[in-house]
Amino acid sequence: MSKKLEITLNRSVIGGTGVQKKTVEALGLKKIRQSVVREDTPAVRGMVNRVSHLLTVKEV
Repeated sequence: MSKKLEITLNRSVIGGTGVQKKTVEALGLKKIRQSVVREDTPAVRGMVNRVSHLLTVKEV
């Protein structure tokens, strides 16, 4: 069974760079306090690391 990550957007992307905004959107997050569950893959981990200051991540 593969691991999953619950990713929650805690801070706004307003004032962030274009890359940060696109990364948050690629994770499927649009609103503050919105959560999504994603597979724990290297690609998802890389996106999370890029905008880690805006997110909270829990392993599910």
